[in-house]
Amino acid sequence: MARIAFILLCHKDPEAVVKQAQRLTAAGDCMAIHFDARAPRADYDHIREALKDNPNVTFARRRVKCGWGEWSLVQATLQTLRAALDAFPRATHFFMLSGDCMAIKSAEYAHDFLDRDDVDYIESQDYFDSDWIKTGWKEERLIYRHLVNERKHKRLFYALFEAQKRLGLTRAIPADLQIMIGSQWWCLRRRTVEAVMDFAARRRDVIRFFRTTWIPDETFFQTLVRHLVPREEIRSRTLTFLIFSDYGMPVTFYNDHYDLLLAQDALFARKISPEAQELKRRLGVLYASEDVHFQISDEGRNLYEFLTGRGRIGRRFATRFWETESTLGRERELLIVICKKWHVAKRLVARIGQMTNIPSVEYIFSEEDAPLPDLGGIQRSMGKRHRHRRALMRMLFDYFDTDRMIVCLDPGNLDLLHDFCGDRSTTRLLEVECQFTDAYLAGHARRIGLAGERTPQETLDRLLPTIRHEMTSESDAIRDAEFPNHDKLREADPAEVNAEALARFLAIPEAKALEIASTRHLFAD
Repeated sequence: MARIAFILLCHKDPEAVVKQAQRLTAAGDCMAIHFDARAPRADYDHIREALKDNPNVTFARRRVKCGWGEWSLVQATLQTLRAALDAFPRATHFFMLSGDCMAIKSAEYAHDFLDRDDVDYIESQDYFDSDWIKTGWKEERLIYRHLVNERKHKRLFYALFEAQKRLGLTRAIPADLQIMIGSQWWCLRRRTVEAVMDFAARRRDVIRFFRTTWIPDETFFQTLVRHLVPREEIRSRTLTFLIFSDYGMPVTFYNDHYDLLLAQDALFARKISPEAQELKRRLGVLYASEDVHFQISDEGRNLYEFLTGRGRIGRRFATRFWETESTLGRERELLIVICKKWHVAKRLVARIGQMTNIPSVEYIFSEEDAPLPDLGGIQRSMGKRHRHRRALMRMLFDYFDTDRMIVCLDPGNLDLLHDFCGDRSTTRLLEVECQFTDAYLAGHARRIGLAGERTPQETLDRLLPTIRHEMTSESDAIRDAEFPNHDKLREADPAEVNAEALARFLAIPEAKALEIASTRHLFAD
């Protein structure tokens, strides 16, 4: 059975470190601790004194002064790994943790999980071909030497960089290594750790290279494991659940995140707030529990992005200068059907097409695979469609050889509505107002990745009001914009009332509009 040696890097809150060590070793696992040499000696002495009688705890032989983005973090990890290898010969897995991490599964579950597959868990993506680095330096992290801490000596850090750049003092990446990048929170098998340590001892050139790279804790182990271990024995993922904000900072979890954390496909979570005492207590009890069944839905990251994105104002893509000066054409009429239930809008537009022969395209700004003719490549990606929205619509008018056309939009596409309604052409809006049952909202949450098939009902119960409010807010935003030529088709209204709105929207006789409004099962889910 798996026996875990936790590699704990920490720098504060000695009492929390003691509790974490006691909790994790009580289940038969072990721990090697590195306590930052920058932290007070008294705190370190307190930890050692409190854990001196615990045979499943050891300490790195030498404390390293650690700094963000420095080699010192890797150095501390190597020191702690060496201590763990020597002290715990029966450890099968080595699991990286910080002082802010806590288990979100039971020890029983964690051991069974690691026994399931004989693999290493380490996120490792190609440094140059992946999009792991979203902004900022990429190649510069590697080909220049970074000798001082960027946060402590910012001016000197960038002055040295500019001097190397100006003088052309670049260096080669070790020829036999494919540089990889990923999260520093990994879980490696014993033989992998031994191979890494042996490689580091033999290849001083590689150590010299990584000593002066920037943020090597995201590349050193990721590169060496991929170099030393067969691809089929690596799972490129982390077993630690963590979320980063838009500003690159890790999201902190609090007492009310207990159910959310348990539902994630991970063994630990980072980072737990020091104030979340109830959460820590519950997770501590959980780790020692037996026969616990976990429903894994893994919607945490999508859910966080959804909830933090509410209320934001702005456009995803800025309008290009050639679009602001262009127009769909004064003589043209763009008819926009706005509906959150896409299947209802598609059903309505299909019926309109049967009754009027007005050409239509469906959710081309929301569905990547929406049927579109070949328009020279402008239609191939969602990004291009949004950036060149007016050009796309002009080409569709030309393709259909018409001056009237229908397009379906999601109510969340307020920027598109502003753009099209600001055009010199005539734009008419038909907002289809549907009723949303809890069952529909739950299905919607699953379709867009906010929930999974196994998401607990308690989580759904808290989520549904937020989704319902979001849909109401989108409709309110459209109303507040006071667009001209704006009609509404309501599920709650009789067909005769809806026919009046359809007649105005399509400029057709009310009798024909009534046939469309009376379409059987128009609003059915």
